[in-house]
Amino acid sequence: MTSQVRIGEFTAGAGSPLLVIAGPCVIESLDVLRETARGLKDACVRLGVNLVFKSSFDKANRSSLSSFRGPGMEKGLEALDAVKREFGIPVISDIHEKDQARVAAEVLDYIQIPAFLARQTDLLVAAARTGKPVNVKKAQFMAAADMQYAVQKMEGQPGFAGLTLCERGASYGYHNLVVDMRSLVILRSFGWPVIFDATHSVQLPAAASGKSGGERRFIPALARAAAAVGIDGIFLETHPRPAEALCDAANQWPLDRVEGLLKTLIDIRGAVPQEADCDDDAI
Repeated sequence: MTSQVRIGEFTAGAGSPLLVIAGPCVIESLDVLRETARGLKDACVRLGVNLVFKSSFDKANRSSLSSFRGPGMEKGLEALDAVKREFGIPVISDIHEKDQARVAAEVLDYIQIPAFLARQTDLLVAAARTGKPVNVKKAQFMAAADMQYAVQKMEGQPGFAGLTLCERGASYGYHNLVVDMRSLVILRSFGWPVIFDATHSVQLPAAASGKSGGERRFIPALARAAAAVGIDGIFLETHPRPAEALCDAANQWPLDRVEGLLKTLIDIRGAVPQEADCDDDAI
């Protein structure tokens, strides 16, 4: 049985509604944040699921020096705080350095560790000590089983408020990712809620002349498969006009199609057991 994690006023994990972590890849403007947050909140209220609004104040791991990174931590946190207050929804963003953890936690309800940094001990410990739950993305280069060590680094830290583990695909040669659905079962065996990142899993890293490409058309198929395996939450980067997005345009899901996709995932999740069994003795 997975543990529950409290995020703002609701819980994620066993017995809780589907957690939806969604929003634009990076903060482009307050207007885009508001438009996206309004659409997401309306959809999630109609569907009866819990929403955490996501957008990055800084994307430090860009392919090219010229790639858009966002407004930075100070202005980015101000924008996320405005969305949080206006729409009454919890917010999450990435941190990249341990010294960002305390400051970010003053605004964020939920802190995210980017996949490339999932082994950075000082960063994990600093995030765990903020008193906020932490979403740790499995690195593209890590086996799912090795995420147990990230969990061990965080559990027991002063102020630890729980964590979630997020699958986002694994490197397969150059410029390609694949998703091993067994990873969802393995991650769940560590006792914390499991999230599936359906949009970064279709990314083609650095495959588009100094920026990442993607194959948006595969998002529904992978999301449906993950829901059937058993997940506690879905991560979707979404934009009102994906073609105009300043980051990850090729793998952001159109805002006006989010509700339909979520409805399908909720139906699948309701039809199958969500506590995946990782005990060989039970087979």
